[in-house]
Amino acid sequence: MLLPRFSYLLRHPPPLHAMARAVTCATQPSHFHASLGIATSRHPVSLPSKSSLFCRTFHALARCQSEEMTRRRVAGVRAGQREYRKARRRAPPKSKGKELQLCVDICIEEDLPDDPEILSIAELLRLNVPMAMKLVFDGLKGSRYKTRDTAISDVGGFDSVELSVLLCNDEFIRKLNKEWRNEDRATDVLSMSQHVPGLKIPILMLGDVVISVETAARQAEERGHTLLDEIRILMVHGLLHLLGFDHEISEEAEVEMEREEEILLKSLDWKGKGLIRSAFDAETNSNFHQDSADDRKKEGSLRFYKPKFRYIFCDMDGTLLNSKSQISSTTANALREASSRGVKIVIATGKARPAVIDIFKMVDLAGKDGIVSEFSPGVFLQGLLVYGRQGQEIFRSNLDQNVCREACLYSLENKVPLIAFCEGRCLTLFRDPLVDSLHTIYHEPKAEVMPSVEHLLASADIQVFTRTNSCSLVSAFDYCILNNSL
Repeated sequence: MLLPRFSYLLRHPPPLHAMARAVTCATQPSHFHASLGIATSRHPVSLPSKSSLFCRTFHALARCQSEEMTRRRVAGVRAGQREYRKARRRAPPKSKGKELQLCVDICIEEDLPDDPEILSIAELLRLNVPMAMKLVFDGLKGSRYKTRDTAISDVGGFDSVELSVLLCNDEFIRKLNKEWRNEDRATDVLSMSQHVPGLKIPILMLGDVVISVETAARQAEERGHTLLDEIRILMVHGLLHLLGFDHEISEEAEVEMEREEEILLKSLDWKGKGLIRSAFDAETNSNFHQDSADDRKKEGSLRFYKPKFRYIFCDMDGTLLNSKSQISSTTANALREASSRGVKIVIATGKARPAVIDIFKMVDLAGKDGIVSEFSPGVFLQGLLVYGRQGQEIFRSNLDQNVCREACLYSLENKVPLIAFCEGRCLTLFRDPLVDSLHTIYHEPKAEVMPSVEHLLASADIQVFTRTNSCSLVSAFDYCILNNSL
């Protein structure tokens, strides 16, 4: 989609004093210099605008570690280019004409993660975009397209051509789409022209192509090619928009732009159909593949997406468990999705670890590759047992033996069902429906009946006694608390 007004805001940061925060990637001429390669470090850059959207920041490639260094490097890059152009003007004979410089900025919006795949794609785009530009410029010479806007006709009249490509997420491109096209949805690519017809300057400022990596990843999976293939297709589509092609104005315009997309992709030996053809096939194919939670786990689908946090601590009762003390299929799918995106889920609950493992087994989320296992971290028994990496115990708090003895004696004398939690075991002094329900309904370990109080106390260290809906049991706890200062 062509958005003519936005480009100025993207490509015009504050003047020299704010260059350290500007979207300034190392520009690459048509003849690549190794000294201008992309650096892997990225720093935030701010864009000025009255719009709230531009209170966002971007990551720019090839940035410096300080503002002063940034000024030096930016100046060095630009100076280097000026020197390069100067040398080129001296070297070739006049008959060969001047060499058109293609200056391409590749930027990454800050909310995209530092994923090796994204950085690799950005590196390749530094080479791919100038190739596509040169090819499409050559194709414009003597072309007879009837629907293309010919405001840009002869690029040979310019010393250089500038273009920027921004990789972003769905949220960012949705806000652009809403603000500039009044469509509140994410899209795959937007084009913002900066060219001003009739302006006599030696630089052709084409504008900006904004690509959502998240949408591109979904479309790549649907269409059976890689994320790089899809981003190349979207880049070609956006570039053609900037050069006057617009498939939305008429059927003839759509046919002409579709043909040009196919010519470019084939000439560059890039995989995939053009964006227009792919969209048409998707609409007409009744068996078009739809995304599902399982599909997203396939290699290359959403591997690049990483949230801003690494851990989620989840309770069981009232959070992950429904009224039947089970994990619903919807919750299980959400846990799988979070886990597939690199989020580590840590259980923090009043339950014993064996109970939690049994519950997660029901939805196939327990074990080495699941959410919970004997080797995963977790907080159990109301924080009285804590496990760290590799399931190693890092904290334990046991009840005082005298307190436990008095509670057990009170349970026997008043026939109050009491269950002692001892790490992965449950101990009791007699059978009761309330005791059995703890195992049959709430999945806690089945209680072992001890012959006496002393046997129970000698069997294991006790971390906590159970609480049920029994009023008499609550009274027993109150008694212990008041008389033993628990």
